[in-house]
Amino acid sequence: MSRETVFSTNASASVESSDDGGNGNSFYRAVKTYVLRQGRMTSAQQRDYEELSPVWCIPFINGKINFIDVFGNTNPVVVEIGFGMGAATAQIAQNNPDVNYIGIEVHTPGVGKLLGEIRARDLKNLYIIQHDALEVLDTMFVDGAVNGFHVFFPDPWQKKRHFKRRMIQRPRTDLMVRKLASGGYLYFVTDWRPYAEFGLEQLENTPGLKNRYDGFAPHQEWRPETKFERKGLEQERVISELLFEKI
Repeated sequence: MSRETVFSTNASASVESSDDGGNGNSFYRAVKTYVLRQGRMTSAQQRDYEELSPVWCIPFINGKINFIDVFGNTNPVVVEIGFGMGAATAQIAQNNPDVNYIGIEVHTPGVGKLLGEIRARDLKNLYIIQHDALEVLDTMFVDGAVNGFHVFFPDPWQKKRHFKRRMIQRPRTDLMVRKLASGGYLYFVTDWRPYAEFGLEQLENTPGLKNRYDGFAPHQEWRPETKFERKGLEQERVISELLFEKI
């Protein structure tokens, strides 16, 4: 039996009715943290997207999924919100085969690129959901089931009128805490210092979280450098990291 058949069977069996009756927090629905941009796909990305998305992409559903059914094991689950082109995502998954990863991204070229990396690296511990991350968290994930969140170089939304779109702020961070297991972590990295300071304040004021460090965290050596990080360093920007955990 193919992996596609196994996943399709398990995914269908693991759906439960949504516990909020479809009435999720309107803030998650009305204010988007991203803008869908028209991006050209390479022929390789298009091919990988068409061939591999039925196998490695979890469709958005109005109900809960069971991570054990998806991965076939009880390993911890880490979710990356907005993985871009997915190079760091694939490297982290390859370096940590005993951890399960779900990458959430809305942009099709990045999804196609990461699908190609999944095949090239023969990864068995990484799936993708191509949908709005906050809707996925609110609708598809069981409370207390996630062991970590990675939010690496999200759009800083620099203009004040756009601050409401920033991912790292309440009540979005409250939603992440609700989905985290006890001892789970939220790891946020940005090259935009005002967003880092804003995020530090928001996370410090999110109930249920504590900072693992005094202020900003040191660089976590296990995190690979991303394309956005390289661009930031070329422009002499400070890379700021925050690492909080659920108490």
